[in-house]
Amino acid sequence: MTGGTLGADPVDLTPDRAPDTDAGAPHAVHRRRALARFVGRKVLITIGLLVGVTVVTFLLVQLVPGDPTATNLSETAQNDPAIVAAYRAKWGLDKPLVVQYFTYLGNLVHGDLGVSQSTGDSVLSDLAKYVPATLEIAIPAMVLSLIISVAVGLWAAVRKDRAADHAIRGGALLGLSTPSFWLAIVLLYVFFYVLGIAPNGGRLSAKYAPPEHITGMYTVDALLTGRPTVFWDAVWHLALPVLVLTCLTVSALIRFVRSAMLEVLDQDYITAATAKGLPRRVVLRRHVLRAGLVQVITVSGLAFASLLSGTVLIEQIYSWPGVGQYAYRAAVNLDLPAIMGVGLFVALVYTLVNLAVDLLYGVIDPRIRLS
Repeated sequence: MTGGTLGADPVDLTPDRAPDTDAGAPHAVHRRRALARFVGRKVLITIGLLVGVTVVTFLLVQLVPGDPTATNLSETAQNDPAIVAAYRAKWGLDKPLVVQYFTYLGNLVHGDLGVSQSTGDSVLSDLAKYVPATLEIAIPAMVLSLIISVAVGLWAAVRKDRAADHAIRGGALLGLSTPSFWLAIVLLYVFFYVLGIAPNGGRLSAKYAPPEHITGMYTVDALLTGRPTVFWDAVWHLALPVLVLTCLTVSALIRFVRSAMLEVLDQDYITAATAKGLPRRVVLRRHVLRAGLVQVITVSGLAFASLLSGTVLIEQIYSWPGVGQYAYRAAVNLDLPAIMGVGLFVALVYTLVNLAVDLLYGVIDPRIRLS
């Protein structure tokens, strides 16, 4: 080997290249596209479900026994054919069902749910008045139910087959077996008639005027308009309905949370994490809780949709002007536009909640959105 052999190769004077910072760019683009496809697919399914719901709701309303003219007109007016014909023409009841449906669907696209036959107002404005009242009891009840059920359900799973676990399971079973109207009446009797520490119903005491309408929820509007006394009075009226709904929802969720957490606790990677010396609270918080939430979200979403769609008996007992009361009055009066409006609202709630649940699946477990 000659001495010039080592120096025969030319010296590379080009500056060193910076590390390729775009190496992960294709993967990031792939993840974004997968997420976009996942969201787009779920949105299209939701739209299709809503269109199908309009068809089913319309047909079911037509099958309801009874005649709207007999329900909404007096006996004298019913005996006058001209009045009956004018009433049917006004509400489009004299047209074929296919025409009625496509007229309804066309109005729906433009945000017109029709006019309530019993109130004389648009169904959309009626729902705008009643939905905030339902939201005001549904949201705190759902938040409290999730906090309590996840904490207690996880605790019961960790203490499987011990005294605490048996007590929790027994309490949940008792709660599931308790009729909602009975629990509402008992609590009203105890806290209002016996103890006198709770109101007998309604959203606000008679001595207070409702706060300025901003969201329709008295507690929120009272805070936004700077009326603390009205806020606390509204909270006082919220206490019993929220307590009843929380008890019923917690009873349904605890057993499912416990089952979901037990399934995760039996996994090998949980055993391995514990064997490596990770603190118990870290294993429960980082591994067990997150994995178990994927299953818990489904039941929680359905429970929240049930609360939002209106709890007729609870609202009747506590004189709470929510969606449940509006649906009850619409059914009694055979108010077809209102019935269809409530049906569409309930369907919208369930489909949007299911959409949110599906999207949360993708957030918690990325493998779902890539499938």
